[in-house]
Amino acid sequence: MQLVITEKPRASLKIASALADNTPVKQSVSGVPYYEITRKGKKIIVACAVGHLFGLKEKEKTSIYPVKELEWVEKGDFAQKYSSVIKQLAKHADDFVVACDYDVEGEIIGYNIIRFLCKQKDAKRMKFSTLTKDELENAYDKASTSINWGQAIAGETRHNLDFMYGISLSRALMQAIKKAGTYKTLSIGRVQGPSLAILAEKEKAIQKFKSTPYWQVFLVISDGKTQVNVVYPKNILKKEELNAFLELKGKTAEAKTSKEDVLMQPLAPFDLTTLQTEAYRVLGLTPSETLQIAQTLYLEGLISYPRTSSQKLPAAIGYRKILEKLKAKFPAFAKALTRRSPIEGKQDDPAHPSIYPTGENPKKLNEAEKAVYELIIRRFMACFAEDAIIENKKISVKVAGKEFVSKGLKIKRKGWLDVYPARVNEILLPDINGKVKILDVKTEEKQTQPPKRYTQASIITELTKRKLGTKGTRANIVDTLYTRGYIKDRSIVVTNLGLSVESTLEKYSPLILDEKLTREFEEGLEKIQSEKNKSKIEKEQGKILTGARKNLEKISQQLKNNEDKIGNGLLNALKITREKEFQDNILCKCECGENLLVRISKKTRKRFVACSGYPKCTITFPLPQQGYLKKADKTCPKCGRQMITILTKGRKPWTLCFAGCGV
Repeated sequence: MQLVITEKPRASLKIASALADNTPVKQSVSGVPYYEITRKGKKIIVACAVGHLFGLKEKEKTSIYPVKELEWVEKGDFAQKYSSVIKQLAKHADDFVVACDYDVEGEIIGYNIIRFLCKQKDAKRMKFSTLTKDELENAYDKASTSINWGQAIAGETRHNLDFMYGISLSRALMQAIKKAGTYKTLSIGRVQGPSLAILAEKEKAIQKFKSTPYWQVFLVISDGKTQVNVVYPKNILKKEELNAFLELKGKTAEAKTSKEDVLMQPLAPFDLTTLQTEAYRVLGLTPSETLQIAQTLYLEGLISYPRTSSQKLPAAIGYRKILEKLKAKFPAFAKALTRRSPIEGKQDDPAHPSIYPTGENPKKLNEAEKAVYELIIRRFMACFAEDAIIENKKISVKVAGKEFVSKGLKIKRKGWLDVYPARVNEILLPDINGKVKILDVKTEEKQTQPPKRYTQASIITELTKRKLGTKGTRANIVDTLYTRGYIKDRSIVVTNLGLSVESTLEKYSPLILDEKLTREFEEGLEKIQSEKNKSKIEKEQGKILTGARKNLEKISQQLKNNEDKIGNGLLNALKITREKEFQDNILCKCECGENLLVRISKKTRKRFVACSGYPKCTITFPLPQQGYLKKADKTCPKCGRQMITILTKGRKPWTLCFAGCGV
């Protein structure tokens, strides 16, 4: 009997259905499903895990740091039910196949099951990017004779590194603040540290920034028929320099209009980072929400594997067949699909192609899932659409040795812009040539702006550029920074606590924040993953872990030597953070006498208004999720509550009553 191991229950049903000659027979033990099938006369059992069934722990339970020897152990009660079923099924099997997701995490999940539960040294390995029948059958028929040792050992090494650093360093911070007189869950890790440092660097630059005034100068010109505003392209830094411009009013100038048609190619297909970035821009979804939805769509067989860094669409995926299915569902897009081969990006991934729809019909999706699914479909179809034609227009006006300009943009052919919701705003300008009169000179005083804050999407992009973390872990790292209270708000603000953790580590153990060290680990893991020879893989693993332990010993000693100073600094910052956040978030008094506060959901990161007297008082009010929120300088004329103002780029400020009075 052959035992096929899958990563999730839904994946096991998909795989069983694809491989079976007839309908799979579902069995269940203690609520854990598995499937009995026959394929070409061979009896097969398709069993499932629920993600990781094993986790690392210290061999000897202590509270000291750095942690010492580690071992893999079965996870808690829920996971153990699945482990128990696989153990029993393995006793009757003589052939084993790993059919977990084809990446580092999927490999270590399968490898641990094979060695610890099935008591085997190796197994066959299926490789697939979608849970469609054709691809699963092909993956089964062409399964490799061995697991991917590079992926498996890279996964094991990563888990060891993350556990050693995460537990040891977090323990050090918590023991320091506990010694100072309070309890607070704190954490830091080998990727979390550099991530916090990047955000803190931006926060400190914003805090140090001092706005300075500057002026822009505009001319109102006319050729006798049409008026147009043109701008001086350089900012004026000294107010007295404006006088020379004001003297231009009433003068005659020479205008010239130039045009250029440019081809705008479609955007490259989605990798995980660009999907997360675009879902944030278009749909307002956080990177974590997007990844969770994409995983659901993958398990439903609707899209390819989402944890990919590839921007390639190889012909082997059968994209012509997929396009024909999609054209039937989206006929309005079909006329624009003129390319024989798709536009692709530079990035590649040896395990999976870019994210693409399979063309299968969705059964039941919620609104967010529908929105992400359609975004993926549109991006995929746009890769086959014709270029857009953009007319760039420039009006140039020369007077008194100075040149003023106005730039316009016109879409002459939409092409792929009809398919995908890209941001291309038309600015239509008339043609003006020859002599023009300057009707007026206008000046506008402005202030220089501080550096732009990171959003959840842009910090994910930044971590990707710097090769920190992995495709699947970056969103979780950002979530952890929120959960620990190091950062807040959608436009990310680093709290006093976050700044204190960063500055404390920078002072006493800068190696924790060193992204170079983390990147070196990542490069070592990539080397393991690409290696084919098992003995070389294990040698490289030993080298990485030995070096990591030496570094960790050094860091831990630095932290121990300064434990009192670290604890007192963190305690001080925690008090300031809590008090400031409480005061900043108070809107007004609640009917019960407590305060109505702006809160952020730990689960969804969405903001709302709630009473500080919770759970005694359960009053809540929803809030707009987009834009910067601040207290308005007036109260609601209907209910008397504090009004709020929402500031959104490109829109007028919106002042409203959060209690829903319609004001």
